[in-house]
Amino acid sequence: MKLAFCLFNYFPYGGLQRDFLRIAKACLSAGHEVHVYTMSWEGEEEPGIKLHCIPVNAWQNHSRIKQFANQLQRKLEKEKFDCVVGFNKIPGLDVYYAADVCYQARAREKHGFLYRLLPRYREFVSLESSVFEPGQKTKILLISPLQKSAFQHYYQTEDERFVLLPPGIDRNRLAGQDSKIFRHSIRNEWGLSESDLCLLMVGSGFKTKGLDRAIRGLAALPEDVKVRTHLFIAGQDKASAFEQQAERLGVRDRVHFLGGRDDVPALLQAADLLVHPAYHENTGTVLLEAMAAGLAVLTVDVCGYAHYVKEGRAGMVLDSPFDQCVFDSALQTMLLSTQRRVWGESGRQFAAKEDIYSLPEKAVTVIEAVGIKK
Repeated sequence: MKLAFCLFNYFPYGGLQRDFLRIAKACLSAGHEVHVYTMSWEGEEEPGIKLHCIPVNAWQNHSRIKQFANQLQRKLEKEKFDCVVGFNKIPGLDVYYAADVCYQARAREKHGFLYRLLPRYREFVSLESSVFEPGQKTKILLISPLQKSAFQHYYQTEDERFVLLPPGIDRNRLAGQDSKIFRHSIRNEWGLSESDLCLLMVGSGFKTKGLDRAIRGLAALPEDVKVRTHLFIAGQDKASAFEQQAERLGVRDRVHFLGGRDDVPALLQAADLLVHPAYHENTGTVLLEAMAAGLAVLTVDVCGYAHYVKEGRAGMVLDSPFDQCVFDSALQTMLLSTQRRVWGESGRQFAAKEDIYSLPEKAVTVIEAVGIKK
């Protein structure tokens, strides 16, 4: 089959982008021809993928996206694709991979009536409607069951158009026999002893992931715990505001920004606790990655994959609404608890027996079925 994959931007360390690339590679392995349309591509091009960058010249983000969508439609009309797969909300899709939350639900939750008069709001709702409103043909690949009710509330999307995929973490996240080697190597690189405590956050989009909450939690630790605790952040985003926050709270020397990293499995082995106090999170793949690595997890219930932490007894999941004092207390408890290794081992055993890996393969099956019917 000749497939078109469409996304606004590609960079190596975004969750949506990683999922896109794994599904694209799975399609290539299945013998399909894959074309990618995007506004920008950072990093090396992927062998076998035919890349098409569509230039746009607007200043505002929603205007850039509108230009991209319009140009994309014209290009797709000239080509004969068996299936058009979108990783952002774009008109004309045969399959949409729902990595993002419902925009209209999020906008109404965060903003008042005046916001809904802005061109930005109208444009994004128009794009979302083109995928979800009744009568559209687009098949929707869900990665979190929490999404469906929000989309149906605002758009009355038909049940039969949704397909729930299993998670799809890389099997290289599983703790192996070399886990202790990774742990010692990374901790030596960071200058940590075994008595030091290492908190880890993984993910681009520091504000959404709740980095400010994690820094406040670090600053609230008792002094004798704080002096041997470090927070490491792996991800691609602007750090200056959080560096300033850490400086104000007196923990700047405890907070370390690593940038985007390709060695996340080793980082997970090196840490003592994964912290993920996100403001909102469609899934939270890193929660499962930490469990597979045998790392205890502290997170919040707004993450789509938080229920796996509960089911696997792999740490603590805090209830909404978020309370900083509750988080601070939970952080201290988990850092000092002898239960930490039990949580980690329980999560590892859960990840070893459950299907939390087959998302790309299941996505390919749906894409092929849609392409055959088209």
